[in-house]
Amino acid sequence: MKRNGESSVMNLLTKLYANSDEIIFFFDRDGKVLSMNRAAEEILADDVYEQMMAGSTKAICRTCKGYTSTDELQTCLSCYMSNPEEDISSFQVYFDTKGKGVIPYSASIQTIDPETGIRVFMLRDLTRQYKTQEELNQKLMMKQIIKAQENERKRISRELHDSVAQEMLSSLVDLRVLKYMNVEADVLKKLQQAEGSLMRLLDDIRHMSVELRPATLDDLGLMAAFRTHFKWIEKNYGVVVHFNPELEAKRYNGEVETVVYRVCQEAVLNALKYAGVDEIVVRLYEADHMLHLLVIDEGVGFEIDNNAPKGTGLGLYGMKERADLVEANLQIRSEIGKGTIVQLDVPLREQMPIDS
Repeated sequence: MKRNGESSVMNLLTKLYANSDEIIFFFDRDGKVLSMNRAAEEILADDVYEQMMAGSTKAICRTCKGYTSTDELQTCLSCYMSNPEEDISSFQVYFDTKGKGVIPYSASIQTIDPETGIRVFMLRDLTRQYKTQEELNQKLMMKQIIKAQENERKRISRELHDSVAQEMLSSLVDLRVLKYMNVEADVLKKLQQAEGSLMRLLDDIRHMSVELRPATLDDLGLMAAFRTHFKWIEKNYGVVVHFNPELEAKRYNGEVETVVYRVCQEAVLNALKYAGVDEIVVRLYEADHMLHLLVIDEGVGFEIDNNAPKGTGLGLYGMKERADLVEANLQIRSEIGKGTIVQLDVPLREQMPIDS
């Protein structure tokens, strides 16, 4: 039974060696290659392979581009091959592979036969892990950038509302007092003109404050912020936004509320600019543990696959990036002459709504 068991294990190890995607080399004490598996052969350039088979102890250096030390990303100092008595269970190394360029690997080298000094050198491709890590880092960085941007917008918005707007309002009161004093007609006319200019400027500042970061979004939530924004659109553009939220008054995670508000804001703005419509429909509802936003217009539409959309195209890009922050799905459906639908589906599995 023992012999049969040993035979079975040897058979499995032989299959592992032959079929594994991990790269495996066997070296003697002097650095000469004794054997390599199929995965190892595939990464080596023909001339490097020939030198290894010819017994060159330095052939590995032709394809190795250095390992990562505590001081350098890629170095040849204190090479892992230089000390045949040292075993290193895990380190990072770069190889110039056949047809794929320089690739990072997780490596290990250890002695498997102390008497003969035979060592096994194993490599595992880190390309996929690096790509995953890079995508994660990009998402985290984008999340931090957008969060910092929203915080700065909030700060500037509060400053405009609480400081600049209040100072202008105080100046308006002073002008109105002057109107009732004994002043000449031409002076009174100038005062009235100045009052009108200050009123328009005050309205612009208030609007800018809301556009930067509406206080209602932070204080009262999505539905109140939407209603305020849509009333301003109807007043200033004459476009009616039909908004009937199909859910109870709820508060969501601050990040979710910001993403939904910004995506809706951009979608409505695009409809105002390019759709050529007098009415826009906005739906906000929950279903299947998701918060759904729909912005619908029956305007001129556009070609989704068009590489040269109207405007800069940054608005659509920004919406997709914001959707990614909360793992939401953003769909944009449009056809020439048939209008546009922007749909945002935000998962609520990890962010249960809180009653406001």
